[in-house]
Amino acid sequence: MFRIYTELLDYISTRKKLDLDIEAYRKSLTDSVEIIEILDLGAGSKKVNTKKRKVADITRYSTSNRETAQLIQFFCTMTPAETVVELGTCVGISTQYLERVTNGRLATFEGANELVRLANMKLKSPKVDFFVGNISQTLPEYLKNVSCIDFALIDANHTYAGSMDFINLILGRIHSKSIIVIGDIHWSVEMESAWKKITQFPEVKLSLDFYEVGVIFFDFPGDKTQYILDF
Repeated sequence: MFRIYTELLDYISTRKKLDLDIEAYRKSLTDSVEIIEILDLGAGSKKVNTKKRKVADITRYSTSNRETAQLIQFFCTMTPAETVVELGTCVGISTQYLERVTNGRLATFEGANELVRLANMKLKSPKVDFFVGNISQTLPEYLKNVSCIDFALIDANHTYAGSMDFINLILGRIHSKSIIVIGDIHWSVEMESAWKKITQFPEVKLSLDFYEVGVIFFDFPGDKTQYILDF
């Protein structure tokens, strides 16, 4: 655990000058005056929960900040990263961070067409497959052709039922070296309940609570353990 934690801090420290083009794109979106119409199939947003939303507000309130995106990226590098799944593309900030460390293919899922359009404005990669539509429908279809998942980021829906559905679907494709990151685990009472339930799954050997995200492992030499960590 000490090795994982120190390597995470070193990873973030050594990448201060990397992926700055992604942050430049984030800045361009937060400066945007464009308003788009969003089809929200989950719990919505606490800050901007209307059908028509400013691109700037979506980017500011619904994307992971740079350090959290790097944390997600780091844990992806701890896996083979041949099959990477992201639930909740949003405007593609985390997608871009994951794409940089994906060795095989990255499948990213989003319910809103307009958000995928924004993500595609910057992300042009042969490694990335976009799946647009209700994730409860598109994810099971995708999994029919996938034997295992190395890394998954679950950052969509943000309801207890939705989170549990997604994790149960993905658990059917994990292996001992897989890692799953779950976004916004303290966003609501529902998300806290989902996170608590997930950490109790017998398959989960180690769970890390970074407040913004939770990380679960399926291979850990010690007893089943939970940590609350800062970074």
